[in-house]
Amino acid sequence: MVDENSPVFAIAVAAELAAMHPQTLRQYDRLGLVSPRRTAGKSRRYSMRDVVQLREIAALSAEGLNLEGIRRILELENQVVALSSRVHELEHALAEELLNRSGRRVFAAGAAGDVVSLRPGTRAHRANELVVWRP
Repeated sequence: MVDENSPVFAIAVAAELAAMHPQTLRQYDRLGLVSPRRTAGKSRRYSMRDVVQLREIAALSAEGLNLEGIRRILELENQVVALSSRVHELEHALAEELLNRSGRRVFAAGAAGDVVSLRPGTRAHRANELVVWRP
């Protein structure tokens, strides 16, 4: 399956997609701004995510940032993505733990609006009377 991280573009194609010269891509690779994967023959292969990152570098550069500033911004953005992914994993693990934990507590709203603790497998008792309000 091909996704945004699949290394499919040769340097010439990636350079054209990013509207850059191939030598610029080589320089960015040396500086660590974009790190394409390598084939067995050591040629660079860029993913769609790499191309998007190259376009972002061009935009930041056009705004006047130097390459070290751009490198730091990209590093921080990558950390945010990694941390967001980790938070999602932990939230999922916590939800699974809470669902699978025996003796978990169940709560319902009482008749007066208070919180009532229920044993698992029981239902809250509800009143069935009809109340008519007349001003």
